[in-house]
Amino acid sequence: MSRIAKSPINIASTVTVTIDGNVVKVKGPKGEQSLILHPSVEVDLSDGVLTVKPTEETKQAWAFAGTMRALLNNMVMGVVTEFSKKLTLIGVGYRAKMQGKNLELALGFSHPVIYPVPESVAIETPSQTEIIISSIDKQKVGAVAAEIRAYRPPEPYKGKGVRYADEEVIRKEAKKK
Repeated sequence: MSRIAKSPINIASTVTVTIDGNVVKVKGPKGEQSLILHPSVEVDLSDGVLTVKPTEETKQAWAFAGTMRALLNNMVMGVVTEFSKKLTLIGVGYRAKMQGKNLELALGFSHPVIYPVPESVAIETPSQTEIIISSIDKQKVGAVAAEIRAYRPPEPYKGKGVRYADEEVIRKEAKKK
């Protein structure tokens, strides 16, 4: 049984939540998001507290309730404060810069890698080796960061590549004669 689904979601005074059938819309100072609920989950809004319950008492319904509660909590948190992820580029000649709506990456290939930035995501490059991705949608922030990292994941021998700022790469010892 999901213990996550049992905890309520407190809603800030600046956030408005509307429930229309199986669609939940959350609007806040940073933007607006909506979520279509799973049929085996119901949501109740009372006194600034959002509670998620399964419609039947099965293990799978509780699992869906926990998932929907986590997604709703991320939506409520995202419209108040944006989610962000930081990437670092490690390697000689590895650079990143914004060119209009595209992120241009020099990652040691014979050509620059051009990544088109999605609509609801903002990317900043405070230095040539740092990329900060931010959005109100936590899922999109993680997906964009993973796509950029996938161009040149960190390798274990020299540690070169694109990595998350808090990621530790386990280094391997080079071949010995």
